[in-house]
Amino acid sequence: MIKHTLYFSNPCFLRKKDMQLNISFPEEEKKDDSAVPIEDIGLIVLDNPHITLTNALLMALNENNAAIISCDKSHLPLGLMLPMFSHNTFTEKLQFQLEASQPLTKNLWQQTVIAKIENQKALLEREGIDIKKMDFLITEVKSGDPGNVEGRAASYYWDNLFGSGEFLRSRFGEPPNNLLNYGYAVLRAIVARSLVASGLFPSIGIHHRNKYNPYCLADDIMEPFRPFVDSLVLDIARANPEMEDLTPDLKRQLLQIPVIDVVIDDKSSPLMVGIQRTTSSLASCFEGDLRKILYPVFQ
Repeated sequence: MIKHTLYFSNPCFLRKKDMQLNISFPEEEKKDDSAVPIEDIGLIVLDNPHITLTNALLMALNENNAAIISCDKSHLPLGLMLPMFSHNTFTEKLQFQLEASQPLTKNLWQQTVIAKIENQKALLEREGIDIKKMDFLITEVKSGDPGNVEGRAASYYWDNLFGSGEFLRSRFGEPPNNLLNYGYAVLRAIVARSLVASGLFPSIGIHHRNKYNPYCLADDIMEPFRPFVDSLVLDIARANPEMEDLTPDLKRQLLQIPVIDVVIDDKSSPLMVGIQRTTSSLASCFEGDLRKILYPVFQ
């Protein structure tokens, strides 16, 4: 069953009651309390400084492998809370991950880059954009991607996706960069949650190596899923051509990311479920049971 994504933008009080997340609004007398079964929750977004949570609720959410995103004063995702040990053989799987050989991690990164470029190419093709360069670049990806083909493909991709020469992808750039940033933050949280559920440690990447980044592996594995976010952002941007600010309505649209349909190994599922298949296959690669990560194919 697909887990729920909950978004809170108003002051409220969240607590555990009878294994449910109980929601009350002390500042809004006319608003009735409501509740959601904790076992049905996959992701919570807290987007107001006046939200209060009990530790009993946090404990229950961690026990049920829910991820919690906290937003800053600009209403952008700032913090991510994950359970530390949500897999019953965490230590064993961590050991496999730590002992992964360099040839294996280079091969896994090659697979990841190829899957990402394939999905970028599919989105460009859907938009009627020439994909010959992307086809060529896919053949250039070597083990470990020493030639940074990923970066070369990204340059062509961003130069064309939102109109030739009209868009510069930058974290602090003009809209729809704000939509992309928010969408990627949600995607990153989903991937990190799934990695932990698969017994993997999100800080130990197969390619990303940044001592300041606690989610290197999540940033690796989310790459082939980015075009699904890009596609959603493209649709939102077209429907809101004058959009400047990231409104609550736009955020709600972006919070549909977990339920986007993806196809992995000819099987369709919501993205949150698909990512769990991907991270599980990655764990099997570390253990030597598989040689290929199961990534989605953009259609």
